[in-house]
Amino acid sequence: MNIPTITGVIRRRILLNYRVRPEVAAAILPGNFRPKLVEGHAIAGICLIRLEQIRPKGLPAMMGVASENSAHRIAVEWEEGGETREGVYVPRRDTDSYLNAMAGGRIFPGVHHLSKFSVEDEKGRIRMQVEAKDIDTPLVDLELEEADSLPGDSIFNTLGESSRFFEAGCIGYSARPDSCTLDGLKLQVDDWQVSPLKILRANSAYYDDRKVFPSDAIELDHALLMRDIPHEWHSEPQMQSDLTKTPPTVH
Repeated sequence: MNIPTITGVIRRRILLNYRVRPEVAAAILPGNFRPKLVEGHAIAGICLIRLEQIRPKGLPAMMGVASENSAHRIAVEWEEGGETREGVYVPRRDTDSYLNAMAGGRIFPGVHHLSKFSVEDEKGRIRMQVEAKDIDTPLVDLELEEADSLPGDSIFNTLGESSRFFEAGCIGYSARPDSCTLDGLKLQVDDWQVSPLKILRANSAYYDDRKVFPSDAIELDHALLMRDIPHEWHSEPQMQSDLTKTPPTVH
């Protein structure tokens, strides 16, 4: 699925990150992928991103659109052309944009669920709730505040180490319903900058599902924030999944 280059501004991007037992993360992935590990842990999380001025490259910013979006993701590696590549596998995407929901998986990569986003972002504190039509409880419910450093128990030793890890995982692959085709999308950011967030509250209908993630197999690690970053989206070649199992879905 090829799209023209899409450009815009990341007005706000939150990366909420969990450390997960590798075998638990691996059970969710199509067979093409393996978890990318840090200190023996897989890394899963949620990207919550507000996009503005989104339009095909070459059009003026005033023609762009804005949206709130979320993506549940797991950091992965795979082999391609004799080389190891890295990125994220995305089992679910949500958006408040009717355009994204209608076009996702058809015109551009990634099926998007149409959901309600409630956001308060002021004075260094962010509260956010995502309500999905197909889930009884909030898909995401969190409260964060800007901080000076990562938490002391993070498996990342420094902010720079965490930043490099997530910058390297700029390619996301999403499954299509009832299909072995995986659509690829690359986020290009020339001026990558992140800052730490303190997690005051974080609930996830997916990561709190103990049938998928036993309580001793997953733990919150840290959160990052990006603001006011110009960016582009580029298509990546589709991948055919050698799906030997049916990964659990986000519900």
